[in-house]
Amino acid sequence: MLNLYYIAAYTLFLNNKFLDCWIKPVQNKEMGSRISGFLTPVACLFLISSYSFDSGYILEDDILLDHHIRTFISEKLSAVGINSDPYGIELTTVFILASLTAAAVSYLIVHHLIVRSVNNVLQKANKPLAESLAKYDVLEKLSLLIPIMVLDVFIPLAVGHYDWLAAIFDRILSISILVIFVWMIFALLDAMNDIATFKGITKRMPIKSFVQLIKLFTFFVGVVVSMSILANESPVIFLSGLGVATGFVMLVFKDTILGFVAGIQLSANRMISLNDWIQMDAYGANGTVEEISLTTVKVRNFDNTVSMLPAYALVQNAFINWQGMSDSGGRRIKRSVNVDVTSIRFLSDEEVEKLKSIRILRQYIYEKSRDINEYNEEMSDEPTFGNLRQMTNLGIFRAYINAYLKANKDIHQYMLIMVRQLEPTPEGIPLQVYAFTNNTDWAYYEGVQADLFDHIYSIMPLFGLRPYQMFTSHDARQIGLEQVTSKNAQ
Repeated sequence: MLNLYYIAAYTLFLNNKFLDCWIKPVQNKEMGSRISGFLTPVACLFLISSYSFDSGYILEDDILLDHHIRTFISEKLSAVGINSDPYGIELTTVFILASLTAAAVSYLIVHHLIVRSVNNVLQKANKPLAESLAKYDVLEKLSLLIPIMVLDVFIPLAVGHYDWLAAIFDRILSISILVIFVWMIFALLDAMNDIATFKGITKRMPIKSFVQLIKLFTFFVGVVVSMSILANESPVIFLSGLGVATGFVMLVFKDTILGFVAGIQLSANRMISLNDWIQMDAYGANGTVEEISLTTVKVRNFDNTVSMLPAYALVQNAFINWQGMSDSGGRRIKRSVNVDVTSIRFLSDEEVEKLKSIRILRQYIYEKSRDINEYNEEMSDEPTFGNLRQMTNLGIFRAYINAYLKANKDIHQYMLIMVRQLEPTPEGIPLQVYAFTNNTDWAYYEGVQADLFDHIYSIMPLFGLRPYQMFTSHDARQIGLEQVTSKNAQ
C-alpha cells in the first residue's frame, strides 16, 4: 500500500508537469508559482480520494465518500505515528482549507486564463461588445461563480458530519451564488443598454425603462429566494404572504407605482425618446430629453437648466413633442405683419406698370390684369367706379410675398407656402406668412425668419403700405416739430 508521503511527492510531480504545459506558454512564471502552491494540496485531496476508489471502496453518497476519505487519511497518519481522529477538528480544518484552496485555484484559472482569452477574442470579433462587457466586469463577475460552486461541492464533504455547521455553510454558499448571479445579470443588462445606445436603438425606443424593470423583477426574485433559503421554506410561502401587505404597499408607494406604470407606457408607446425636444409648460420644461427611467424623465432645458419630470405627469398631462418637426426637415414660420388700414388703396395704371419691373411679380400682374380687363369689358355699358375692378396695393403686396417665398432657397418648397389676411384688429390688418424653412436648426431658423421680415418691412413703402405702430412720444415730438416748422414758414 502506498505511503502518504509518496502520494504527496507524486502529486507535486504531476503539479509541476501541469504548470510546464499550461503556465509557461503564457510566459507568466510568477502566476505559475502561485498556482503551484495552491494546486498541490488540492491534487493531494483528489489523488487520495482516487486511491480510495482503487482500494475497493464502493461509494454510494457524499457521506460515505467523506467517511472513507477521513478513515483512509487517519489510517495513513496512524501508520507513521500520528494519531488523528477521522472526525476530529484537525482533519476537518484540513478539509476546509483544501476546499478553499481548490476554490482559489479554480478562480485563478478561470480569471487569468479563460476570462482573458475570451476578452482577447471579443476585442478582435466585436470591440463595442468587449468594451461594454469590460466596463461592467461581466466576465469577472461570472468567474466569481466558479469558486463558489467549487466550495458548494467540497464544503459538504468537509463538514458533513457537523449538521449545524453544514447547514450554515450551505445557506451561506447558496445565497452567495444567488447574489453573484443577480449581480452578474445587473451588469449584463447595463452592458446591453450601452450596446443598444451605441447602435442607436435607444433613439427609436428607450430601453432603459425595460432594463430597470427587469432589474427590479430580478431583485424581487432574488430577495424572495434568499429569504426562503434562510428560513428553509418554499418561496411560495413568502409569495402568498405578500398578498396581505399589498394594500399597505400600494398606499405608501403610490407615486412610485404610478411612475413605474407610466414609465412602461412611455417606453412601450414610444411617446418620447432620447434627444427628443419636448415642451411642458406646467413643469417649466422646454428642452432635450437626456434620460428616461421608470419613474422620471430628465430634460435639459435650452438655458442649460435641468428639469426632472415625473413619468406619470407626461402620461396624465399634455405636453408637446417637437421631434416630429425635426424629423420632417422643415420648421414652420408663422408670423404676421400688421398693415395700417389707412394705407390700403387702389393702384393706378402707372403704378402697376412700375411694379412690373419686379421680375417675380410680372407673371402675376400679367394674369391678374387679363382677368380684370375681361371683367371690366363685360361692364363696359356701366363703367362706373363701383362696377369696375382694380388692383390694390395690399393684394399685389401679398402676391409679392408669396412669390418671394417660392423663390427663396431657404424656404422648403415641398411644404405649404401661404400668405393670408387675418381678421382685422384695432392694430390693423394682419398679413400672415405661413411657410417652412428647409433646416430645423434653431439658429438657422431664426436667421431665415429675421431676414424674411426685414425684407418685408423694408419693401412695404414701395407698394404704398405702412406697417401699424402704436403712437409714441417720438411721434408726438415729430408732429410738434412739423407744426412749428409750418408756422415759421408762414
